[in-house]
Amino acid sequence: MFKLNIYEALNLRENEVISFIGGGGKTTTMFQLASELKSMNRKVLVTTTTAIFDPHRGQYDHYFLKNIGNFAPENGTITVFGDRVENGKLLGTSPLIVEYIARKGLFQFILIEADGSKGKPIKAYADYEPVIPETTTMTIGIIGLDCLGKSIIDIAHRPEILADITGTSLNYVIDEEMIVRLILHERGLFKDSRGRRVLFLNKASYRSLIDRGRNIRNRLAEEGFQGIALVGDIINNKFY
Repeated sequence: MFKLNIYEALNLRENEVISFIGGGGKTTTMFQLASELKSMNRKVLVTTTTAIFDPHRGQYDHYFLKNIGNFAPENGTITVFGDRVENGKLLGTSPLIVEYIARKGLFQFILIEADGSKGKPIKAYADYEPVIPETTTMTIGIIGLDCLGKSIIDIAHRPEILADITGTSLNYVIDEEMIVRLILHERGLFKDSRGRRVLFLNKASYRSLIDRGRNIRNRLAEEGFQGIALVGDIINNKFY
């Protein structure tokens, strides 16, 4: 049994400020959710406190750099906001500015990419990561299940830190138990998270990965994980 959209899977409330962290599909997930919210006639802001690929015109209705001013968005629109564009990337604004915009109440939903992963499906954090605004009401931590069966050194962002906090080595082949350790560790996936926690085990695109994702979810339940745990595939918009 599966759900056909991420909005339903997340059980969102009105006026959420959602920060996306981890690896394995943050930007895709963020814009998929923004599109669904737009179709529901909501006012949506998409921004970053780090950097994302500069969105293409079909992904938004309004686009601002540096200052959003006194802009009043219409219902059913997506607004993109950042500091500047360099080398094809939209660079993030200060979390203080995001917090200011959130408190003004211009948007019904604010979606923030609050972490970078260099396109890797799994990562650990440097001391200065992630960059999550204080007004965040939900933190979505993402791991791409395509990391399973591959060595940390070959597939992870910040592999040395990942090996250290999970008690493994750079050549360790990633399995379900290592992912569970990463999720539960105080310096792991939900480091510095705010609000409700959502784990999204992404890229469950075929049966064996769905089953392995469910195994991870079951192990987390046994360990008392506090939050929602989703197994799914954002490209096909299915959640198990």
